Amino acid sequence: MITAVLIDDDSNLRSGMKGLLALCAPQIQIIGEAESVATGIETIDRLKPEVVFLDIQLNDGTGFDILEQLATKNGKSSAHIVFITAHEQYAIKAFRFSALDFLLKPVDPDELKKVVNKIKEVLEKNDSYAHIDLLLENIRKKVDHFKRIALSNSDGIHLFEISDIIRCESEDNYTKFYIKNNKPILISKTLKEYEELLTEHGFVRIHQSHLINMAFLKSFIKKDGGYVIMSDNSNLPISQRKKEQLQDLLTKQLNN
Repeated sequence: MITAVLIDDDSNLRSGMKGLLALCAPQIQIIGEAESVATGIETIDRLKPEVVFLDIQLNDGTGFDILEQLATKNGKSSAHIVFITAHEQYAIKAFRFSALDFLLKPVDPDELKKVVNKIKEVLEKNDSYAHIDLLLENIRKKVDHFKRIALSNSDGIHLFEISDIIRCESEDNYTKFYIKNNKPILISKTLKEYEELLTEHGFVRIHQSHLINMAFLKSFIKKDGGYVIMSDNSNLPISQRKKEQLQDLLTKQLNN
């Protein structure tokens, strides 16, 4: 069994979540509940659960306040955190950059099953939970343009500067990251998910299989169907419909 604590200020939602867990994930055992920042911290400290299902908005603060205070008190988290949230776009964006799990209200049973499978993997890896520090750093600064990203694979969770990512390549439902001064790292998420996160950081999807950081683009070759040469000397094809977009971007850069 995996021990868990449920923190939400709505007793009806806590009851509903317990029922859903009993139905979809009987291996999760709820050993405690809390409804506020104060009782949440006390409950986690006392019971030391393996997992915490944590609502963002609580009557006396936020779930982030709980993590901040626990980090100050204990140094680092010893529990896997799963946030439960309404559609709060900034928080969801922060979760995605930090490789943290979250569930949207109302909780979808299929999404819950996916998260529980991820929990089992994470607990087996015995992660350091450094990505929680990254989340708190981003929430604390209240920036909207994140500088680092957490990438989770079978080895654990790795933090990288976004500016060091040279390119990303699709491999079926996986994405391979090519990062400056690092070995390539394969992540079990689609290229489309990372395109959504990284476009505002100067990344461009030039092909169905390739997302590039324009800062590492060396050459744009128009012959032979069109391709680019990156700083790692990789030659990547450009899809026909992306050529004009790339040409426009390079023209704007030259004119600035």
